[in-house]
Amino acid sequence: MEKELAVKAEIKLVGLAVRTNNKNEMNPQTSKIGELASRFWSQNIAGQIPNRKNPGVTLSVYTKYDSNEHGDYTYFIGEEVDLFENVSEDLQRLTIPEARYQKFTTPAGKMPEVVINAWQEIWKMSANDFGGERAYIADFEVYDQRASDPANTSLDIYIGIK
Repeated sequence: MEKELAVKAEIKLVGLAVRTNNKNEMNPQTSKIGELASRFWSQNIAGQIPNRKNPGVTLSVYTKYDSNEHGDYTYFIGEEVDLFENVSEDLQRLTIPEARYQKFTTPAGKMPEVVINAWQEIWKMSANDFGGERAYIADFEVYDQRASDPANTSLDIYIGIK
């Protein structure tokens, strides 16, 4: 995977969220992320979001960590918005504060393997690999035009660092 340090300004998002952990996500019986993402796509949630900043660019965010990648966290899927006006009560809001990140760009591959493989590689990394200790405030995946073909997907993964 390619990597580079990046600073991202505050990001405002609107979408759907669920509380989970990696242990539950490894078991199809207890996994929640796939079901939530499926709902996001099948119900065209993005089309219901007002004030979209980059229509068609979806973020999958891992935030509100209890501790680290082994504890509970909130998974959020949505799109960036300019402001939180006229948002349906059915949708959730999330603000990611300005932060430093190690940005990873995956090689092109088949979904979901390309994402699974990237996270398995990330979980093995040290603070030196990241360019700093992980912050566990917000980490996110960016699905843009490079992710439009499930057989040939590439995406960016941002890991927050202190």
